[in-house]
Amino acid sequence: MGILHTLRPPFLLLALVTVALAMAIAPPGPLQGYWPWVLMGAVAAHAAVNVLNEYADFHSELDLHTERTPFSGGSGYLPAHPDAATGVLWLGLALLALTAMIGLWLCWQVGSGLLPVGVVGMLLVAFYTPWITRNRWLSLLAPGIGFGLLMLLGSQYVLSGEYTRAGLAAGLVLCFLINNLLLLNQLPDCEADRQVGRDNLVVHYGVTVARAVYAGQWLLSLTVLLLAVAAGWLPPAVLVALPFFLLGLHSLWQSRAAGNLFSALRSNVLQCLLVPALMALGMWWFG
Repeated sequence: MGILHTLRPPFLLLALVTVALAMAIAPPGPLQGYWPWVLMGAVAAHAAVNVLNEYADFHSELDLHTERTPFSGGSGYLPAHPDAATGVLWLGLALLALTAMIGLWLCWQVGSGLLPVGVVGMLLVAFYTPWITRNRWLSLLAPGIGFGLLMLLGSQYVLSGEYTRAGLAAGLVLCFLINNLLLLNQLPDCEADRQVGRDNLVVHYGVTVARAVYAGQWLLSLTVLLLAVAAGWLPPAVLVALPFFLLGLHSLWQSRAAGNLFSALRSNVLQCLLVPALMALGMWWFG
């Protein structure tokens, strides 16, 4: 597999469920035929972030200090194969270019309304590791904005030709969950992040504040989902995802000092994958 390890393929499932949710929200029509291009662009964007982050973390020597887990700390490929660093950089840049080309082609096909989302998304991908991770609030909000308010809304626009309240509501649900995904993943990397100048909530305020923010965002995600269904923005079928919010409570409990951090990280990842996946399946089956 070589440098493809730096894609971190299991993590690309998040792009797949995000696009699946966008497809479920978009009404049937001719624009649905663009879904392979939407999926390719979403996966390329996510992969570009992963690869460029791997290169930057190796270059800053962060990878040499992290306590790697299946959910955080990078793939470990570059510390074991330092000669591959240039190839990894070029792979990341190629994925970024592919994302841009797909985005521009889709703009040409469906309209310029996609362009603002695409431009902000490209900037987020390019500047995530070297700049965004050095600002505690941007590093908290950027992941959820990237997936929930850019990838999901952009995908929905391509597939339906417009931005809708349903897309916004689903995007916000996903936004808060993805913010929490990266927030909890920072716990095992706290000291390593501090050594290379990263500034996030865990580094700056500590675990107690980070867990409080996690709880607040979890509650916001659940509240948006319930209010969107009550207001008619989303169909009741999305409520099949409700039981999987319990995974977030499990993560919150296990992330305390006496808990099992590995179990917390695992439940957090499952929540972020299963909630949007079940929302999409609910709309397809019952909507």
